[in-house]
Amino acid sequence: MPAPRIVIIGAGFAGYNVARRLERSMSPHAAQIRIVAPFGYTLYQPLLPQVAAGVLDPRSIAGPLHRLLRRTQLVPGSAVGVDLGAQAVEVSTIDGRTTTLPYDRLVLCPGSVTRTFDIPGLHEHGHGMKNLAEAVYLRDHVVAQLELASIARDPAERAARCGFLVVGGGYSGVETAANLQLLTAQAMRSFPRLDPALLSWTLVDVADRLLPELGGRLGDVALRKLGRRGIDIRLGVSLERLTEDQAVLTDGRVLPCRTAVWTAGVTPAPVVGTLAAPKERGRLVVGADLRLAGHDDVFALGDAAAVPDLVTGNGAVCPPTAQHASRQASVAAHNVVASLRGAPSAEYRHRDLGLAVDLGGGQAVARPVGLGLTGVPAQAVTRGYHLLTVPGMRAKARVLGDWALHRFAGDDLIRLGFLNTRTGALADLEHTA
Repeated sequence: MPAPRIVIIGAGFAGYNVARRLERSMSPHAAQIRIVAPFGYTLYQPLLPQVAAGVLDPRSIAGPLHRLLRRTQLVPGSAVGVDLGAQAVEVSTIDGRTTTLPYDRLVLCPGSVTRTFDIPGLHEHGHGMKNLAEAVYLRDHVVAQLELASIARDPAERAARCGFLVVGGGYSGVETAANLQLLTAQAMRSFPRLDPALLSWTLVDVADRLLPELGGRLGDVALRKLGRRGIDIRLGVSLERLTEDQAVLTDGRVLPCRTAVWTAGVTPAPVVGTLAAPKERGRLVVGADLRLAGHDDVFALGDAAAVPDLVTGNGAVCPPTAQHASRQASVAAHNVVASLRGAPSAEYRHRDLGLAVDLGGGQAVARPVGLGLTGVPAQAVTRGYHLLTVPGMRAKARVLGDWALHRFAGDDLIRLGFLNTRTGALADLEHTA
């Protein structure tokens, strides 16, 4: 009998870990494993803000699939359609061609894309923080604004170039604002012609609390720490419209601004919408064994799946976090193998271990296993967690080395040249929905 064909869509936390565990649990010729991903790496997204701030080199958080996966074939492209009846995946490869991959078992974990709304100017002038290109571009852009402000003669232009806005008060938005504010505050020393008082950072969110996942006390601690740095945090407020040099908020305030970063939520990748299968708020409905309803040969997990939360109960589903995606991968890989061997399936059950937020400059807030931490202990927990979970020993060594180098040598304010070939807009660097 020919070896069963296992196709994995996506190489994020879920997809990469499924492939890695399948390789470990199956003999070399027991199955043909393919992973569909547009890039040859798995990205450790939680550290993207530190790439944007120049704390980490981009390669440090990109685990090379060709090195990390020994027997899994990379299909360089993106899944654009799934025919559940024909057991086939339509893939658009990176050279623009379309190919069809047949499967005997399909693992759907394409991740998510930035969720946007019909806000005038957002797609043209907003920036995202969802992939490596956006993080690298954003760093180039932020440094360039200070360089251009230092030579500008028009006071209005200087104010706009020194005005920065982050929309979204969750993990990504808070870390982006915290790390980039530190970068710009320290960089002002290199621009003596600029008045430091011109530097303006604003963080807005429609919610009434910052970092609600951390609980009220730690969210308030983060709010105070960022406020003392000069970040203007406005809750219950969002973006109404955006132009090249202004941001208008829903409370009527007009901000001089040439940099607006949108981190206000995600939605499943577009391929999920092509499946004729039940969905809950855009996510595929699966059982606790991660099987797609009505299709025993298809498994879905991560941001693309509404996985029942057996710990919380009451019909709740697991939140789309990296922690859940990584742990769901273990169950998905086990159940794929079990389905091929006729063995019983396992159910996904995991209690959230908490959240850690790095605010930069030795500051952090964390809630590991329900224990609220701030300051140095929180920073130790936060960075220790990242070191444990970043994929591959080389990546761990690079991250540790980058942290040490930045701590003692600071930032060189080098731009990598992305401004020459990209607009940097959401529509340019990322698929949004």
